[in-house]
Amino acid sequence: MIIVVGSINLDLIANVDRLPAPGETVRGSHFATAPGGKGANQALAAARAGAKVRMVGAIGKDSFAAEATALLRDGKVDLSGVGESFASTGTALILVGADGENVIAVVPGANDSVLPADITKALLKKNDVVLLQHEIPLQTVEAALDATRAAGAISVLNTAPFLAEASDLLAKADYAVANETEFDLYGEALSLAGRDRSARMRDYAGKTGRTIVVTLGGDGVLAATPDDFLTVPALKITPVDTVGAGDTFCGYFGAGLSSGLPLEQALVRAAAAGSLACLKPGAQPAIPLAKDVDAALQEPAS
Repeated sequence: MIIVVGSINLDLIANVDRLPAPGETVRGSHFATAPGGKGANQALAAARAGAKVRMVGAIGKDSFAAEATALLRDGKVDLSGVGESFASTGTALILVGADGENVIAVVPGANDSVLPADITKALLKKNDVVLLQHEIPLQTVEAALDATRAAGAISVLNTAPFLAEASDLLAKADYAVANETEFDLYGEALSLAGRDRSARMRDYAGKTGRTIVVTLGGDGVLAATPDDFLTVPALKITPVDTVGAGDTFCGYFGAGLSSGLPLEQALVRAAAAGSLACLKPGAQPAIPLAKDVDAALQEPAS
């Protein structure tokens, strides 16, 4: 079982020719809404990868709530751990440029009401895989990491968004997953040694005894364990929209670990899924099905 403790949002997405500079207004070409939130995205990705998934989080008592959870329900994610809050359902305001890059502003809303006491809703058991992110209160993330270890389960902490005050939590996770920018920032906060990113990753793994995974977008994935260093390529694609690619990676990665895949195979599958998620607009609507990932991995490299 995969348990995701995290955020649930409704994404409000505007497409623009180019992302605006500070103080600039640009004209949009298209607007859409889609379910989102890093926690919900990862839960749906894990479900589409074939795993059984339980979600722990919160939504508001508002018109956004049903739409925010619609694809989770369609994906058969167990929502019994999702509570209702008097705060609004979390919202993400997203601008997507013609080159596929994006900027995002998140209004947490009900996500801030996910508290340490809610971890009991996870019903943790030995060998469960728990996915976490930084879009709920950090005290809840820390409580979930501690509860996961006590239960003999496996924790995967996606370190996004970057929060300097979360730096000490990384070493509590069995697997920390960061993009290259986040890792560089955490590297500074943790005073990791090394002239380059790979060396700092090795330093992290050596000091903590844990595994660090760094996603590099189109350049693939790096992973440092206490005993090994892995490099995994991404699929060669032309991105349409990179929103949700990292969450897709995390969900598929968690599903791979849950199914018993060796680390390198779990990374290869997750990297392929993350690449495919860039071929469609939106976060959750773009998450590929397992059969699509299998087909992509079977195609010969061009």
